[in-house]
Amino acid sequence: MRVIGRTVWAIPEGYIPSDSVSDAHDLVSHEAACFLNTGDRDAEVKITLFFETREPVGPYLLTVPARRTLHMRFNDLTDPAPVPRDTSYASLIEASVPVIVQHTRLDSRQPGMALLTTIAFPALEDIAQGAKP
Repeated sequence: MRVIGRTVWAIPEGYIPSDSVSDAHDLVSHEAACFLNTGDRDAEVKITLFFETREPVGPYLLTVPARRTLHMRFNDLTDPAPVPRDTSYASLIEASVPVIVQHTRLDSRQPGMALLTTIAFPALEDIAQGAKP
């Protein structure tokens, strides 16, 4: 199977509101990173969070199995520390093999909910290290 993606990604914008219109899991305000691993090897992923007024936190560790997708909510990250609510942050994602990363936010503080999604920023230095564009 064709391997696509990059090993370093950045999501410069992150924010998890502490309020939601409901406690139902599907309706809780959240941030998510969706990973796609098209390769034949599991991707070991490290996530480091950066803040405006405090030191970085991480790494948070997870595995994206080979030829699979993984949808991970930042709200669910707890080790080494829970992701703070009502606090701006950015994410650096480093994977052991190329993956694709998409970022999504559900803001459900009001009944008229807002959902946004975008592809994370891929680091182009992978090309210089021998990965194919």
